[in-house]
Amino acid sequence: MIRTTSLPLAVICLLLSLSAFADDWPAFMGPNANGVAPDQGINKNWAQKPPQVLWQAPLGDNGYAGPSVADGKVFIIDHEGANDIVKALDLGTGDEVWSFSYPDTQKYLYGFARATPVFDAGRLYTLSRLGLLHCLNAETGEKIWSRNIQAEFGGQRPKWDYAMSPLVDGEKLIVCPGGSGASVAALNKQTGETIWTGGGSDISGYATPVVATLHGQKQYVVFTGVSLIGVEAATGKLLWRVVWRTKHDVNAAMPIVGGNFIFITSGYGHGCALVEITPQGPDVVWSNKLIISHFGVPIYYGYVYGTSDTGHLVCLHSGNGTAMWQQPGFQKGGIVAVDGVLIVMNDKNGDVVMVTASHEGYQELGRVKPLGGQSWTAPIIADGKLIIRNKQALACLDLM
Repeated sequence: MIRTTSLPLAVICLLLSLSAFADDWPAFMGPNANGVAPDQGINKNWAQKPPQVLWQAPLGDNGYAGPSVADGKVFIIDHEGANDIVKALDLGTGDEVWSFSYPDTQKYLYGFARATPVFDAGRLYTLSRLGLLHCLNAETGEKIWSRNIQAEFGGQRPKWDYAMSPLVDGEKLIVCPGGSGASVAALNKQTGETIWTGGGSDISGYATPVVATLHGQKQYVVFTGVSLIGVEAATGKLLWRVVWRTKHDVNAAMPIVGGNFIFITSGYGHGCALVEITPQGPDVVWSNKLIISHFGVPIYYGYVYGTSDTGHLVCLHSGNGTAMWQQPGFQKGGIVAVDGVLIVMNDKNGDVVMVTASHEGYQELGRVKPLGGQSWTAPIIADGKLIIRNKQALACLDLM
């Protein structure tokens, strides 16, 4: 049931706290898993002082895997020949520090690996599109352990392969095999051993899971191929479920959780919705087609900002779902927020655009095109640096 309400979406604001790890971007969507960088004092006069490109590094995957940053290194999964190559690059220079390879001999399909490497306590966790999960020594690239989440959990690989990033939560590593009784699995992050499987039997989606506490109960919010679910963190028990079917079973944008509310969006003309998790179960508060996101994750920064398959950058009031403004020219580009501004990619031509984060209207502060070409990968920010990629290269820009 859809009902109208005016919600103070201070409720989605788990999201704006500063982190002790301000210099790093250790996992997908950053240090607080919300696409918001804690950096302050950046250069906002791009029109007269465009950011300098510090370095570029070639990539061979012709795809979209995202980078992460920790301990002065940029981590990314590339591809050469018949192998995926996990690379660690020096954040200051772009030079390769180490690499680790494993086989992926299947044919090219919009690139190869899709997931962002996850850094935690000196270890790096990576997931291949075929379900190969590795734990590496982040300093040396040496393998510590590995598992195959498709083969070992009877997972159903999505049509466009596994794309979600692993999620570290305490001593657990959360993955989404999409198997029978194993839509979600929790592993021991130190050893790789299975702690539990659960979450029902939904096929896997493409979105990275989210840690949340709803009505005092810690859980993982997971966007599967066919629904939005809540999974008890301690046991894997399925707590609630909202059916959300899209064309080709593509639910790819990570949910935004705040308070007891969850914002979701999917592409193929499906749209977006705000779901409230009540003591009686989930309730859809509103839904519309103002943000139709194929895979780009919107950001809550006082309002919801996101790129839509309609080609617009949209500022959305999350309480009632109304658009505050819409600006054409962005397609499926990614977005990051920092120091009161948004940095948004135009996926078709490679423009990187700085926009004031305000609900009062679209105000552009400048744009640059350091790489050009198609980019479906969200930009990231670490140590005052902006890191972007297109299908052929990674680039690092100075934000200060």
